[in-house]
Amino acid sequence: MKVLVAVDLSTSTQKVITAVELIAKAMSAKVLLLHVAEPDPDFVGWEAGPNTVRDSQTEVFHKQHRHLQEIANNLRLKGVDTTALLIQGATADVILEKASKIKANMIVVGSHGRGMAYQVIVGSVSEVVVRKSECPVLVVPTHNTS
Repeated sequence: MKVLVAVDLSTSTQKVITAVELIAKAMSAKVLLLHVAEPDPDFVGWEAGPNTVRDSQTEVFHKQHRHLQEIANNLRLKGVDTTALLIQGATADVILEKASKIKANMIVVGSHGRGMAYQVIVGSVSEVVVRKSECPVLVVPTHNTS
């Protein structure tokens, strides 16, 4: 079984990882841990602009990559076959494309539980993934319920 797990590297990521660890161990699943780095709208490319802008963007990607690898290593230490991948792009589209490419049996995403106004204006990655996915999607609530 292949499980694609999309994480945003926020403080809520641990709730998603806890759920995935249980699933992966119970089903002897291989986990592809995916973080989609959203493009900075002010970043025009590696060739254009001053070096400080490129250096700043590079540092952001390195930090995200290190964090993602740390999560993957922790899962491996717990016996979960895990591969980590960082891709830049439109979050929902990248998740769906990667799930299709690896023939994922399940996608796991978190939901911050933001209000209706936020979803109308900004949208919800988990909602788009659920609506367009060709495989089952587990949405882990990551918001505080208290």
